[in-house]
Amino acid sequence: MGLLKGDVPTSASTTPTASGGFNAILDRGSEFEGKLTFEGTVRIDGRFKGEIKSDAMLVVGESGKVDADIQVGSISVSGEVKGNITAKNKIELHAPAVVQGNLQTASLVIEDGVTFEGSCIMEKTGHKTATPQPIKKETSSPSSNSSENKRGGDAHA
Repeated sequence: MGLLKGDVPTSASTTPTASGGFNAILDRGSEFEGKLTFEGTVRIDGRFKGEIKSDAMLVVGESGKVDADIQVGSISVSGEVKGNITAKNKIELHAPAVVQGNLQTASLVIEDGVTFEGSCIMEKTGHKTATPQPIKKETSSPSSNSSENKRGGDAHA
């Protein structure tokens, strides 16, 4: 079920913390494909595929599944997101979120229990940087003289 402003339930589980109400909700069982632009706060608890652009707040609930490149003011994710996220202000990833994609923001919060695959660039608002690049993993050779290899490979940080 999709809801528009004025049809918003008043239960505590769907009330945003700052704006006092959602402008739209893509509820559980709903699916939408396309471009989403909005003002205010939007919550996705259903499935969305496409592109999302806004200067406002996006909430992806635990049952939300989003396959999109996202450019927003702020975002809070508890569900699944596959795609790059750019947020001018803040990205919050709450357990049990699963995020696959690159993140770019001024402020980042990742709770314990979140699964995140990708890279992240944190920048101050208004500063432009290069597109996030995948992190290169270094491998050590068996003949390395490191103390970890001398102890049999059990490295502890």
